[in-house]
Amino acid sequence: MQAIGTWSGRGATPSFSQTDILGVAQRFREPVHVVADPKTGAVGVAAGGTIGRSGAEEPDSWPLLASLPPTYPEWLGDRSFAEVHGVRFPYVAGAMANGIASTRLVIAMAGGGCLGFFGSAGLSPGRVESSIAELTEALGSADHGGKPWGANLIHSPNEPELENAVVDLYLQAGVRRVSAAAYMALTPAIVRYAYSGLRRGPDGAVIRPNHVFAKISRPETARHFMEPAPAKILNALLASGGLTADEVELARGLPVAEDITVESDSGGHTDNRPLAALFPTIARLRDDLVAKHRYPRPIRVGAAGGLGTPAGVAAAYGLGAAYVVTGSVNQGAVESGLHEEGKRMLAQAGIADVTMAPAADMFEMGVEVQVLGRGTMFAARARKLFELYRSAPSWDAIAPSEQQKVEKDLLRQPFVDAWASTQAFWAERDPAQNAQAQADPKHKMALVFRSYLGQSSRWAIQGDASRRLDYQIWCGPAMGAFNAWAAGSELEAPENRSAVQIAHNFLEGATAIGRASQLRSFGVPVPAAAFDFRPRRIA
Repeated sequence: MQAIGTWSGRGATPSFSQTDILGVAQRFREPVHVVADPKTGAVGVAAGGTIGRSGAEEPDSWPLLASLPPTYPEWLGDRSFAEVHGVRFPYVAGAMANGIASTRLVIAMAGGGCLGFFGSAGLSPGRVESSIAELTEALGSADHGGKPWGANLIHSPNEPELENAVVDLYLQAGVRRVSAAAYMALTPAIVRYAYSGLRRGPDGAVIRPNHVFAKISRPETARHFMEPAPAKILNALLASGGLTADEVELARGLPVAEDITVESDSGGHTDNRPLAALFPTIARLRDDLVAKHRYPRPIRVGAAGGLGTPAGVAAAYGLGAAYVVTGSVNQGAVESGLHEEGKRMLAQAGIADVTMAPAADMFEMGVEVQVLGRGTMFAARARKLFELYRSAPSWDAIAPSEQQKVEKDLLRQPFVDAWASTQAFWAERDPAQNAQAQADPKHKMALVFRSYLGQSSRWAIQGDASRRLDYQIWCGPAMGAFNAWAAGSELEAPENRSAVQIAHNFLEGATAIGRASQLRSFGVPVPAAAFDFRPRRIA
């Protein structure tokens, strides 16, 4: 490599040993210089000292191959992410449903300089409303300088009115960020949220008060969010008063979402795609659509799924992620809404201790979620229910022996009693479901089976010991990776797993690993230990 100048330590000498190189690499908040030994050609590193011109060598100078400035966790990802969302770090705690991503978790992440999303999916409108009020009181209003936070907005194909009601609540309460999950196509509700409040500022630039984080795992779904909403939806919203004429006009030139979260092999809803294959595909699609539509500002692409170690997070940033989203590891944190028993189960999981099971919200469609397999029989029991649903036109058509097993082990009551409680639930939530069930016995069977799936996650949240084998705990392989990484450290014990400490370790570690990668690219023989950032207490 051609020398670009000289380095002089004024008495100090460069480091060429593996131990010394490791020490310099870990001090990534300081400048580091890559130098060569003029006699042997060996490449080493140096800190401090002074830089001189090439050809003006002093007696104690060394050929300089490169100089790297300090680097910081705040500089990971896309700088516009922190600018737009008002956070210190490009790091997001995802919206785990049923309040597992609790208000406590969201408040803690905001205090740690990160963005957290409240897990509102599956909760009653009243619970969501009270939680939003709690977050607003604790963190302040987004419109008046409060700390940034967001909430989940899940696609509800069977309950469009519920989705609309949640959007109404968010708009009225000033919730300025939503994590849009499980969408396969756009709905009027998500489009209305995305474009409400659009206006031009004094300089003519479009002001966008509401931000959609679209969680996707397929290019065709990503395209929906990266392009302007279809004219048919916009025109319908204009006609119904959901959007104003000015908002619709501005919406025609803006994507539905400017933050796209590429979800790979994650807990919960997932297509189990590897991040290294999926992320570049979505990023390329983003580049094509930004060029096609000539958007005035960028679309950021973040990464989620499988991020359970600093090395995993560093790899995501290395792929070009504007931000990262963690989920499974936060579910095991002290701030999550999961019961302590569920957290202990997660702390024992290995990478392979996960499996797929039918999803409660899209049961009839055959959609699956990734869950913890170790210590619970939920996945096998849920798959059995789906097999029975798929093969039988009604409960009465199922063999008596199979009926008895379901009633004894899963429902723990006669089917007729399970239907009575299910019917009472839908009478309050969506009476149309009961009417459909009366006319269609297969739908009636589906609602009862879905009640088991829906309650199984709540049993884990509540810590119902009698239902421990039925716990549905959403979990991806990131949890096993985290447990292996944390073994022997303070973070090994569930009671010590703070979501903020996890985040800061991941960010610190990703920055350290990034520095090691930089040095290696300049020919420095960086030891393997530089890529193995171990857990520590970070202030």
